[in-house]
Amino acid sequence: MSDAEAQRLVEVLPGEVCCSQSWEQAYLRFETPEEERQKFLRRLRALGAPAWPRDAEVVELFCGRGNGLEALARLGFTRLEGVDLSASLLAQYRGQAKCYVADCRALPFPDASRDVLVVQGGLHHLEKLPVDLMRTLDEVRRVLRPGGRFVVVEPWLTPFLSFVHAVCEVRLARRAWPKLDALATMNEIERPTYMAWLERPGEILALLRERFVVELCRETWGKLHFVGRAA
Repeated sequence: MSDAEAQRLVEVLPGEVCCSQSWEQAYLRFETPEEERQKFLRRLRALGAPAWPRDAEVVELFCGRGNGLEALARLGFTRLEGVDLSASLLAQYRGQAKCYVADCRALPFPDASRDVLVVQGGLHHLEKLPVDLMRTLDEVRRVLRPGGRFVVVEPWLTPFLSFVHAVCEVRLARRAWPKLDALATMNEIERPTYMAWLERPGEILALLRERFVVELCRETWGKLHFVGRAA
């Protein structure tokens, strides 16, 4: 696909914001795009994606540069769409999914029109909790068909993540391990929303369980893995 063709897939809607250049630089030091795609593949397999119908209409929220969409395509899904607030990130995507610059709190899809909505590390960027999370979850529930799945992978304050945070405070460790320094830098840049998210585990789980029938809920290695079904 040419750059011009890729750009035409990006439908610009109101609410565009620019991504942080400092965060992007840290991300590129933390992992390559292919490393991120492989990470997403492992996650999706663990969350049961190989058993989903291949003709399912799947939307990834907070899709960024599209590595999650690439992972879904490698699993055989062809009816893919992505949503992100950053047009500059979406412009980096070169796959076949149709992408929208849009707000997850006001999704550009009709009611009961999609089968799976996926978030891999975006909800912890919401600025106002719990209000923004409630609005996002209500939009997800509105867009999902009955029985459709909502798939979430987000940072979670497990003992492992607490240990990682402690190591990130050690300057010698950051100097010796560039990957650790990159992670610490990203966390520092997004600290207000990141910490607000980590400080509300009970409230977040309650909101998820109120709106979806829980299929999977696992807290491990610094991540929350959640799969819920729309009633």
